[in-house]
Amino acid sequence: MRVGIVGLSRGLYMAELAHRIGIEVIALCDRDSERMGAAHAEFPEARATTDWSELLDVGLDGVILANDFDAHAALAIAFLDHGIHVLSETAACASEEEGRRLIAAAERSTATYSFAENYVFHPHTRILRKSVDSGELGAITLVEADYLHSLSPEDTAALIGDPAHWRGRIPPTVYCTHTVSPLLDLTGAWPVEASAFPVGPGDNRPAAVVLTIRLSDGTLALTRHGFLAGETGSHWSWVSVRGSHGLAESDRATGEDAWSVRVRLEGWAQADGQTREEIRVPGPYLVNNEPIDRMAEGTVMVLEGFRATVEHGAPPLIPVRPAVAASLVGVAGAESLLTGSGPVRVPDVSVQAPCFRR
Repeated sequence: MRVGIVGLSRGLYMAELAHRIGIEVIALCDRDSERMGAAHAEFPEARATTDWSELLDVGLDGVILANDFDAHAALAIAFLDHGIHVLSETAACASEEEGRRLIAAAERSTATYSFAENYVFHPHTRILRKSVDSGELGAITLVEADYLHSLSPEDTAALIGDPAHWRGRIPPTVYCTHTVSPLLDLTGAWPVEASAFPVGPGDNRPAAVVLTIRLSDGTLALTRHGFLAGETGSHWSWVSVRGSHGLAESDRATGEDAWSVRVRLEGWAQADGQTREEIRVPGPYLVNNEPIDRMAEGTVMVLEGFRATVEHGAPPLIPVRPAVAASLVGVAGAESLLTGSGPVRVPDVSVQAPCFRR
């Protein structure tokens, strides 16, 4: 399988992991000469260019889009229209119109669109998935997720206030898929309505936001993301699932323990009347019989899924419609912020199917 990489900040990391699992990186693209030089030093045989359109005709099986957060859809559509499989990092779209154009391109293409949302596949979310699937928690009622960074106020202001950086261009609600996608996966539901609330100073550009999201199955989802003190060790991610019979949530711990999950099953819901509480620890994830770093597990699983889709015709782990749905929560949240945190409808892109392949 031969792939190109567009965007060599996050993209170089993905290229290194792709190479490790046996995917051939044959093309590199970035506008920044320093990043390009570093990447080309690692992949000297790969074609290097500053113009992504040059990769449309170099014989790629697939492309990994890791360019600016708010600039993925146009590239994805172009590659799909050329029959090149797409793995797209971060947000799928920046508007409903853009999202619907992306869906149309993916569904008319001979190639496939996959969403590189690695937080769905991190160790703690995989344990949560097993807990939900087992039925031990009962009917799911409330799901929550954090994606938080503990930067100083000065560093935060410099980052989100810089119009040259994509973080300075996007509304504060838009970087939401690391929280929303895992919750959609755990429930199998679609987002219906979102309200956004600012945290801390700042009118339309606060450092952090809370989203309340009504899901299609009646579950309430709460997400927090942005820049707040108290980030967790599990790749800045904390996830919680409450059901009618119990609770499963990321362990708020440090180091290796941050990837574990606390499960509490209420005694009144058990046949023997006994409350059960335990910490569940993920096993190692092996690549070529060697365990990989915990923070890399989700990305490796995404890349392995992409390869299975391209080489063997397996369905994308996260296809285009759930990718667009999760991204449009952030778009609806941005509108909510501008209207005093009122509820805003999330465009329906569901076609009445479960959100994720279960």
